[in-house]
Amino acid sequence: MIVSSYLKRISVPIIFIFLFLQLSTAQTITVLDAESLLPIPGVALVNKIKSKTIITDTKGEVSLSIFNANEVIFFKDFLYEEQGLTKSQIAKNKGVVYLFPKVEGLDQILISASKFEQHKRDIPQTIVNVSAKDIMLANPQTSADLLEGTGHIYIQKSQLGGGSPMIRGFSTNRLLIAVDGVRMNNAIFRGGNLQNVISIDPFAVQHTEVTLGAGSVVYGSDAIGGVMSFYTKKPQFSETDTLDFSATALTRFATANKEKTGHIDFNLGYQRWAFLTSVSYTDFDDLRMGSHGPDDYLRTEYVTQANGEDRIVANSNPQLQIPTGYNQINLMQKLRYKSSEYLDLDLGLYYSTTSDYSRYDRLIRYRDDALRSAEWNYGPQQWFMGNFQLTKRSSSFNLYDKIQTTLAFQNFKESREDRDFQSEIRSVRAESVDAISFNLDLEKSLNSKTSLFYGVEYLHNTVHSKGHDLNIETGAQEVSVTRYPDGATWQSIAAYASFKYKPNPKFVFQTGLRFNQVMAKADFTANNVFLNLPFDAAEVNTGALTGTAGITWSPSDFIQWKLNASTAFRAPNIDDIGKVFDSEPGAVVVPNKDLKAEYAYSGELGLKLQFNKHIILDVATYYTFLDEALIRRDYELNGETELVYNGELSTIQAIQNASKAWIYGFEAGLELHFSKYLQLRSQYNVIGGTEDNNGVEEPVRHVAPNFGRTHLRWKKKKVLLDAFMVYNNALSFQQLSPSETSKDYIYALDANGNPYAPAWHTFNIRTQYQYSDQLSFTASLENITDQRYRPYSSGISAAGRNFILALKYTL
Repeated sequence: MIVSSYLKRISVPIIFIFLFLQLSTAQTITVLDAESLLPIPGVALVNKIKSKTIITDTKGEVSLSIFNANEVIFFKDFLYEEQGLTKSQIAKNKGVVYLFPKVEGLDQILISASKFEQHKRDIPQTIVNVSAKDIMLANPQTSADLLEGTGHIYIQKSQLGGGSPMIRGFSTNRLLIAVDGVRMNNAIFRGGNLQNVISIDPFAVQHTEVTLGAGSVVYGSDAIGGVMSFYTKKPQFSETDTLDFSATALTRFATANKEKTGHIDFNLGYQRWAFLTSVSYTDFDDLRMGSHGPDDYLRTEYVTQANGEDRIVANSNPQLQIPTGYNQINLMQKLRYKSSEYLDLDLGLYYSTTSDYSRYDRLIRYRDDALRSAEWNYGPQQWFMGNFQLTKRSSSFNLYDKIQTTLAFQNFKESREDRDFQSEIRSVRAESVDAISFNLDLEKSLNSKTSLFYGVEYLHNTVHSKGHDLNIETGAQEVSVTRYPDGATWQSIAAYASFKYKPNPKFVFQTGLRFNQVMAKADFTANNVFLNLPFDAAEVNTGALTGTAGITWSPSDFIQWKLNASTAFRAPNIDDIGKVFDSEPGAVVVPNKDLKAEYAYSGELGLKLQFNKHIILDVATYYTFLDEALIRRDYELNGETELVYNGELSTIQAIQNASKAWIYGFEAGLELHFSKYLQLRSQYNVIGGTEDNNGVEEPVRHVAPNFGRTHLRWKKKKVLLDAFMVYNNALSFQQLSPSETSKDYIYALDANGNPYAPAWHTFNIRTQYQYSDQLSFTASLENITDQRYRPYSSGISAAGRNFILALKYTL
């Protein structure tokens, strides 16, 4: 009995010592998400005095060999609650550390507001963050769908291969897209709907930050309505002297357009070198719309060609939108070198291309009760970027604590081919842009309360444009007017500075200024053979000074106020001063050399209320005045108001500084945490706006209807269920801008035969099951009631009932 009692007394210490020795020997632990049980890469482990730092690898693993036995090790990641543990505490849990996701994101670390890391609570603007975990649950087909899932951004589509974001009443070239800190907007970004965002592979995105509202101080021209910053996955280093290999494979299928997607990425990590390769391929068939909704959207007939002759045939399934299918491939290769803990070198190569795809909204136009076009295709949309970035940290240099240099080259290619019904002439236009950019961004902490962010930027774009008419019967080609003046250039040089003052944890003041000089040149000599313009060249040389100032005030954990005022601008680009195209049936846009920049003046007030982390209410209101707005209006050329273009007498139009606009709105977000397993999230957006047209106020084209979405999520252990509703108000005929009412072929017709955008809603459900650390399943049933609807300004109807299944395997 004495021996038995003695063994009982020493058993617990023996077990503890055994576990501790086992951990001490292996020195490697694993960090997991407490909810999904998935490894968390990139978690920082630091000691109390921050003299030691290591990062978890792609498998969530890390060695504790640099820490002493009694040191408290802090686990830090902006998406998770911070934890402090000793080695002995970790040993008790068999070398596994579980981190719990934060209830809300005030403590998130964001980059886009200043190009350097800041806490979300310190930023006076509204910024929406989408994490990799959110992306995997949403399973977006494109990056446009990824943005739509935030609930803050409206997406317009003219065809399946599209996705043009609308943010707070602005769209296209008044919004800026950045990939890994590099501006994607180029000299031919247009005021009409853009689909460049689909060139970004959602499977390669680590997280996305969307700034709602002006961002010109940091990003320059075009950032009037918002900035969409995509940050792709980074190569991960090994924390030991052995190779760290990880890989992810994913496949997905969707029924509405018979989507077939495959993706693979893999990481090779050494202590100083790391390599990441990502490949995605997607194939879409024609998209099926829903069964219940306006018959105006049905595709009752389409054009086909048989024996060299165009024929209109009846569609056996009018819900099938023929033709809309296409395919796309995305490639990314990254290399990362760490010469020391103070210097990082990153090289990224990105390539995306689509197949040819039809512009569906042009194929459903009628002329004299017959379909107008036999063909209207975009050629492959191609994007290449090479991006070299150097990041250096210093604690002793007087000019900066951190410096980041980015040099990038991009090439964009796009083309258009169209042919009228029963015409033998196919009109072909092909464009490419070479874009070079250089950014130097610096951060300096002046003292414990003040920080300075500053930098310079240089951009240079060269536009190449070709045009010809092809006789499809004889094969003869004839040179024709190009869409843009070939060889046109666009340049921008800028310097900016932002100042941050944080006297205490409750109050932050930030302000900034940027000066930009923009220069553009275009030669119309070649196009004047066809157009007979009263000038042979156009030049833009304009400067802009923009500024911003804002405060965040958190008098308690319960409440936070945000107030921000800013100015922004957009300088004319080559699309504005030099484009020739048919904007709509019976209208042609011609160049205008007499353009200047447009300016926006904005204010925003936000309020966040947090009730014991169980109820979070986030509201914001904003107002923007757009002056000298660049807009398409009727125009005279050599005293004439009409000319013959592509064989049709057309009204002459041009981009002009001919308008002012007033845009305003209100946003409300709600989070209810019923328990740690069940939560509700809802977002609703109210937008309004008018613009001046020669003294007459009209609706603004890119002001979307009021819209929102509500999610009810249940998460426990390996299972997540998400039931959600997406809803959209109507826009009556009187609420449509004149440019939209002229496109009645994309809208439903009201009782008076006038075009309008009906209200719609969808019910949806999806589930995610984490079978193991390696294998997970995601299944979704979208538009359960099979609604037939078309988002505002879109030329293609949305998917009907759609079942999506995705499998992901991580090695």
